[in-house]
Amino acid sequence: MTSLIPGPAGRPDFRLDRPSALIAALPAMLGFIPEDSLVVVTLADGLIEAVLRRDLRDLDNPEHVAFEALAAVLGPGSADAVIAVVISPVLDELEAGDIIRRLAKHLEYHGVSLIAGHVVDRVGAHGWWRCYDGCGAGGPVDDPQCSPLTAAAVLAGRTVHRRREDLVALIAPTDTTRTAALAVSLRRPFQWPCDTAAADRRAVNRVMRTACRAAEFRPLSNREILAIARSLMALRVRDTLCALAVGALAADVERLWLALSRLLPPPWRAEALVLLGFSAYVRGDGPLAGVALDAALMAQADHRLGQLLMSALLSGMRPDEIGTLADTGYRIAHELGISLPPRQIRRAG
Repeated sequence: MTSLIPGPAGRPDFRLDRPSALIAALPAMLGFIPEDSLVVVTLADGLIEAVLRRDLRDLDNPEHVAFEALAAVLGPGSADAVIAVVISPVLDELEAGDIIRRLAKHLEYHGVSLIAGHVVDRVGAHGWWRCYDGCGAGGPVDDPQCSPLTAAAVLAGRTVHRRREDLVALIAPTDTTRTAALAVSLRRPFQWPCDTAAADRRAVNRVMRTACRAAEFRPLSNREILAIARSLMALRVRDTLCALAVGALAADVERLWLALSRLLPPPWRAEALVLLGFSAYVRGDGPLAGVALDAALMAQADHRLGQLLMSALLSGMRPDEIGTLADTGYRIAHELGISLPPRQIRRAG
């Protein structure tokens, strides 16, 4: 499942009564061009709140587990209506319509209304949409490159990828041999310092120094990686580091989390991915946040902060709202006597 939280400047504001425009905007909202997918656009007070996507192959379960999961996510949130889009070059109107009708049934149980459903063969040039219930409406899909949301994404520095796999590849392991060697070292017995407060201060300061060096394109040494990986397992350190996502070092620290996400083995990788996901979430890059948190929960399914962030992402919580988690980091830093970079306003990119 993939989700989008629109950027901190506010929800996308464009006409929802034109299916061709809505479908053309999906790549900008998801971060990639969806194929063979069910996409659900959630609305609150008539404005887009969030976007969720499922692979069509996930919907084949006779128990309708995927539909119930989607409806359960949408039910408790602020969404009061949804628009569903089935994207497939092979499904006919009857098959695609059946998918939307099953979704509508589960949504109704959770008090959410389906206000429109569309079927489209492709999102892009020569794509053609039609209504799901055989009403006869339909037409060409607008050019995604001309969508106002695509323009907004470009201005914010976000990339629209050709496939979801291209987005996932950003966080994929890059050096399996090195990762295996790091795993051996990390699994060896390690003596934690007796003075945990002093150790936590050193750990946070180490991350900030390493992020600055990484920003200068200096390669990370195994010693640096091991020290940071071990320290991320300390909740006080990790929670303090969340504050860096809203500070002046945010971009440099996010690059560090990305590098560690590619190099660390599980479960240490989960910590770097969660911090990467939080950083992307706070700056309004919902697609990267969703992919990072998906991977984090695959590496460690019971990761509590990862679960919290994913739940917030799927429910449509705004970046500025989830960003208040950084307040905890600043409070802990103050208690530990750590001087963190000042806050700054970030945009996706």
